[in-house]
Amino acid sequence: MPPRSRSYDPDRTRKAVLAQAHALRQAARGLDPERFADPTRLGDWTVGELIVHIALQTEALPRVLGEEPAAGPADLSPVRWARSTASLADRLDAQTRSVAGETPDPVARLDAAVEELDGALAGPLPDRLVHIWPGTLPVADFAVTRLVELVVHADDLAAATGVEVALDRQALAAVTRLLADAFADKAPGGAVELRVPPFAVVQCVAGPRHTRGTPPNVVETDPLTWLRLASGRLSWARAADEAHITASGERSDLSELLPVLG
Repeated sequence: MPPRSRSYDPDRTRKAVLAQAHALRQAARGLDPERFADPTRLGDWTVGELIVHIALQTEALPRVLGEEPAAGPADLSPVRWARSTASLADRLDAQTRSVAGETPDPVARLDAAVEELDGALAGPLPDRLVHIWPGTLPVADFAVTRLVELVVHADDLAAATGVEVALDRQALAAVTRLLADAFADKAPGGAVELRVPPFAVVQCVAGPRHTRGTPPNVVETDPLTWLRLASGRLSWARAADEAHITASGERSDLSELLPVLG
């Protein structure tokens, strides 16, 4: 069966979004503008386009908070959002390229986005629904999706520039749990225990379910490796070759089920 829907503390989420956005802004501010033309691991996006994309994802939360509350019921969860991201890829790519082409200073755009976020998140997250493509969900859950964007792209920016981008612990914890839950939703079952200490443990993959003792199929990795596997930034084979994964049991090869995000 798919995992039970996990709840996230709204105030911790709010603080984590702010902390991760500020860490990204600080890292981007340290870049020489000549670096904006450098390549990234995201197809043919440049560093400048990546920073603009981060700004757009940061702007999304203040924007929806400024809209009228959506009518219920909620029909989208963070897990469902994560599994729908593949369908958004072309739209987001086109939007990012278009906006980047009209943005002479990507860092200034990110600066403005973070300032707007500070104002929007000065108080508690409201208990209401917002509508996004592809559905309606509570504000607090939408904020969790922003953590995914900010954490995944913090790692992208660090990989592209060599500049350290701090990962807020609460942000990394929430994203690790969400991506583990989304994987379990994509590959439901109880044949494999996926462990990402210290943040997540889920049962997944169809097959015989263990009921006691050590599971016959166990996969364990660290949060950053899981983030990269689940987002398609790292292949299973490379992670295994570099000893970033321990996997035991005949069903413990998850390569055909990854990535989680599109």
